[in-house]
This record gives sequence, C-alpha cells and structure tokens, in this order.
Amino acid sequence: MALLDAVLPALVAVGMLYGLCALYGVEFKGFFVVLAILSAMLSLLLPRGQPAQPPQLVQSTVPLAIRVVVRWMIIIAILLAIGFVTKYSVDFSRRVVLTWAVTTPAVLILVSVCLHELMRRLLHDPSTVRRVAFAGCNEVSLSLAHRISRGAMGMQVEGFFDDRSAQRLGLETPARLLGSLPDMVSFVKRNQIDVVFVALPVSHIRRVVQLLDELRDTTASVYYVPDIFAIDLIQARSGEMFGIPVVALCETPFYGYRGVVKRITDIALALAVLLVAWPLMLLLALLVRLSSPGPAFFKQRRYGLDGREIMVYKFRTMTVLEDGPNITQASREDARITPVGRFMRRYSLDELPQLVNVLQGQMSLVGPRPHAVAHNEEYRKLIKGYMIRHKVPPGITGLAQVNGCRGETARVEDMQARIDYDLEYLRRWSPLLDLKILFLTAVRLLRDEKAY
Repeated sequence: MALLDAVLPALVAVGMLYGLCALYGVEFKGFFVVLAILSAMLSLLLPRGQPAQPPQLVQSTVPLAIRVVVRWMIIIAILLAIGFVTKYSVDFSRRVVLTWAVTTPAVLILVSVCLHELMRRLLHDPSTVRRVAFAGCNEVSLSLAHRISRGAMGMQVEGFFDDRSAQRLGLETPARLLGSLPDMVSFVKRNQIDVVFVALPVSHIRRVVQLLDELRDTTASVYYVPDIFAIDLIQARSGEMFGIPVVALCETPFYGYRGVVKRITDIALALAVLLVAWPLMLLLALLVRLSSPGPAFFKQRRYGLDGREIMVYKFRTMTVLEDGPNITQASREDARITPVGRFMRRYSLDELPQLVNVLQGQMSLVGPRPHAVAHNEEYRKLIKGYMIRHKVPPGITGLAQVNGCRGETARVEDMQARIDYDLEYLRRWSPLLDLKILFLTAVRLLRDEKAY
C-alpha cells in the first residue's frame, strides 16, 4: 500500500495525459511521451509530505487537497522552466496540455482520498488491530504512544511499564501505568500483547538486554526505541549498512533522490533568472567599472559543501577587495561602499553573479549563506555546531536572511542567531520550504532595513 501511495501521482499523471490524447484524437508520441516521462520522474522525486496520520474521507480532505495541489503546481512550474530554458518548440495540442494541467490535480485528490480511506478502513478493522505495551515511560515513549494513538496505524496502546510511580512520572491517568518492569513479561503473556516497544535509555543497556531475553518466551514483536533525543539531531533516520542496522544522528537532508530534486530545481531556476537578468547584469558591471577604480567583479574564498573552499562571485560594491586572514564586515555607514555599490547592496543585486556559482554546483539558490574563510575560522571556535551548516551547499538566500538575520554581526549572539536558523533549515528542509524562502526573499528585498 505504501508503494502504491508513492507511485500513485506518477501513474495518474501519465494515465491522464494518455487518456486525454485518446479523448481528443491526438497521437501519443514525441512531445507527449517526453512530457509523460518528465512528469512521472518529478512526481516520484518530489517528497509527498505525508501527514502524521492517514487522512480520513471527510475530516482531512482539505489538507490532503492542499498538498496535492501544491505539489502539482511545483511540477508544472518545473516543466515550464525546463520548456523555457530548452526552448522546446514543436507542434502539440495545447488543448490537451491545458486540460491535463487543470484536471490532473482533481483526479489525484479523488484517487488519493479513496486510497487513504481504504487504508483507514483496513487499519481500523478489529481483526487486524495490534495491542502495544511500552517498557519505559519517558519523553520518547510518550511521544511515540501519542502518535500511534493519533495515527490510525492499526495499533492500540495498552500502557507503560516503569519502576517509577505514576505521580513521579506525571502521567495523565494512573491507569496508563500497568506496572513495574519485572511485571511486564507476565502481562504480555496473559493479555496477548502483540508489540512491545523497549524505550529505556542507552545507559540502561544491561536492563534492556535482560528484558529482551525474557521477552523471547512470548510471541510479541519487540522494537528497541533508544532514547537518543537529548542529542541535537539533524535529519535523524534509521536504516542499515551492509546488513548492519544504523541510526543517523547528523546527516545532510540531500541524500538520495532529495539531492537530485534540489539540483534540478537549482539549475532550472538559475538558468531562468539568468536568461531574464543578463541585460541588467551587463549594465551593473558597466556601472561598477565606470563609477570607481577596480574590477567589476569581486571574488572571495568561502567555505562550501563539507567545508571545502570555493570562490564566490559578486559585483564589486566597495573600494577594497578583502580576502585575507582579517576581513572587516560592512557596516551601515561604511565609507568603503561606493554609491553604485550601496544601491546594489540595498536590493541584493550584487549577488546576482552567484547564479554562476549555482550552475557550477558550488552553491544553491537556498541554503546557509557562505561566510568568508576568516570569519568561519573565527566563529567555529565560538559557536557550538557551527560547521554543521556546511553539510549542505551554501545558498544565495536562506532561512536566516528571511527572518531578518543579515548585515553586520557585531556580537557573537548575532552570529548565533544565524546559525540557529541555518540548523533549523537542515532539520526542516523540503522543496516547499525552499520555495517559501525564495518568495519571502523577493518580498523582503523591497523593504529590508538590514540591507546595506
């Protein structure tokens, strides 16, 4: 069922295109085959954004519809960008394409709702419900129990076993505490418990091993849920490597297909902006050269993905070209900024050459802003977790910038705020978040008091 849910958007998109071609008497070949392949690939690559619980037929249709429509709009936008960049001009039925673009999301919503309703009915079938008990009552097990209760996963939480009292644990109702840990195995046997989650801290590993050994005398499925969430996790996930189970504690969000989605979006949007903005960029380069001595472009060493040095391009906005061990940040009334440079910095036009960095794969449209090497070496010693931001390519704009964290960092606290937003971006990344940041960046350019 999960596999069907994953491939459903691609199947519907291709099926609708093929069906509309047949309906309008248009041969399904050439352009339409290419369009079908691209739409299917994008449908499979874009994250589905699954909700915490499967939607029900009436109660959760609106959130489901919004997700489907937003994903479909992203797919159409990427297809339009690809068409614009490649200038793919052949004769094709615009009636088929327009009808396909408008009607496909409606069919997707209908089919998705029916599929999720079928899943909900199967999961709520009393004959398939599995009874669950927890060994250990802590933040992790309580959170998991709450999500199971809300999630219509075909599971029913019976309660917790812990050596502490209900009052000490602060449980909502004492009835949820079924007993102490030594009582658990006999309870599981007597009450036909189907699933046991062992959620004891890693420091209690001996007790965990003992409990697992005792549970071998039951038919219950046993899962170990390590209490690792006291650690500041970045893209935490579990999996296996060469047959060995592993838990990722700090990982880039752009592993696997996610990196492909990120790169395709960067290339398509960067090319589209360059095709529109190149006359403006030529004019700005000319103005820089004529208004003050020095080159039109400014290059500076900064840290990129995995902390590797890259050369970042900008239009020159100052009378100096600093790229050494000591770099003075620009301030609001900085005398080094030229008149043309001040205008460009006000609207971030000086960063347009970084679109070339994006096409080179050194930067992304959205990500943590790259800092000069000298500043990196200074702040990595002062701010815990500073270098984690380099697990993704640096961006022209980022979550910190749209939340007002830009300009001079006169205090360590100013840089700390930026890093907090950068790490939050790594935790929360999705294609929709990137699009939201790009939109907010465009809005802030018109009224950003910290742009100087």
